[in-house]
Amino acid sequence: MFVITSMPVGGAETLLVNLVRRVDRQRFDPMICCLKEMEVLGEEISNEIPVFENLIHHKFDIGVIRRLKKLFKEMRIDTVITVGAGDKMFWGRVAAKSAGVPVILSALHSTGWPDGVGRLNRMLTRITDGFIAVAEKHAQFLVDFEKFPAEKVFMIPNGVDTNRFAFESLNRERWRNVLNIPKDCPVVGIVAALRAEKNHSLFFRTAANILQQMPHAHFVIAGDGPEKQALESLADQLGITKNIRFPGSVIDIPGILSSIDLFALTSHNEAKPVSILEAMSCERPVVATDVGSVSESVIHGKTGFLVPAGDERKMTERWSELLANKELRSTMGTAAREHVIEKSSLDSMTEGYMNLVEQIHARKIPGRSVKNSTSAVDTVVKAGFGSQLTQ
Repeated sequence: MFVITSMPVGGAETLLVNLVRRVDRQRFDPMICCLKEMEVLGEEISNEIPVFENLIHHKFDIGVIRRLKKLFKEMRIDTVITVGAGDKMFWGRVAAKSAGVPVILSALHSTGWPDGVGRLNRMLTRITDGFIAVAEKHAQFLVDFEKFPAEKVFMIPNGVDTNRFAFESLNRERWRNVLNIPKDCPVVGIVAALRAEKNHSLFFRTAANILQQMPHAHFVIAGDGPEKQALESLADQLGITKNIRFPGSVIDIPGILSSIDLFALTSHNEAKPVSILEAMSCERPVVATDVGSVSESVIHGKTGFLVPAGDERKMTERWSELLANKELRSTMGTAAREHVIEKSSLDSMTEGYMNLVEQIHARKIPGRSVKNSTSAVDTVVKAGFGSQLTQ
């Protein structure tokens, strides 16, 4: 059972949908529990697996423990994996322990504010079998900053479905028509929840700078969230509203990515964002802030460019350089897809999760064999982390 707050269109949520779709049904029976409403991605995946929702009624609703415990017992859950920090990480693990769930794991997808683990969640380290990081730097962050024991930290890189996330010229044409963008206009896009830590204001200020050079450029902001009204006001203040497109929460992310020429990410902090991998898989070069483990995906000068967090001048320079050079965009886009295929496949991520769960079960429950294990965890978990399974 994966426990998450809700499932709007977002990086961690998309990752979870892709993961449960690939899980081997001969080995696992995946389910998802949304503490709040399931939202768009939850509704989509609920046609394929059981998805439960509305387990928590308000911020301080301790009755969620009783409801989760009952659900875990009724569904005979063997493993609970909380997804992200905050309420689901706390309530999910407390209820799992109370219900006698054998394996309790926490998958974390970002670093620092607003997704810091916090004191209450750290207090549950003892009852947690493992913390899943998404990149090497992220794993080190969980040890050094969050103070989790190194032997409980496992690194399983994010992965994307490279068959689904592929450039399609027909998608490009269709989405440009939907968004009312002329076919020859340069387009920069971002796919991210409209939250403060994503720093969309940097994206908008950079867009205003680009429009002084290329008045026909357009900008696509896919996603939804609490910052939407403020961003619409900012676009109006900057005088760029007519060049901005807000498609909202979109299921067809490959289509959106095919419609743009350049992908940008302007976040204050990240772990290893899935949106970057998806864009690279669609052969889009990336300009991103050098935060978290982004540099493990965006190879500066090869698959895109890295700029210091908050650096409007550098962001503008790199956008301008790529938008003016079609050949460079093509070369970087090709290298980007090759990098994702080699380093960030969905199959290796899924196998990593399955084998991690099986090996912890085998260790905690005497006599239980590990079925069909190919020891993917041994190849995915890097030295220094998760040593109790790799020794």
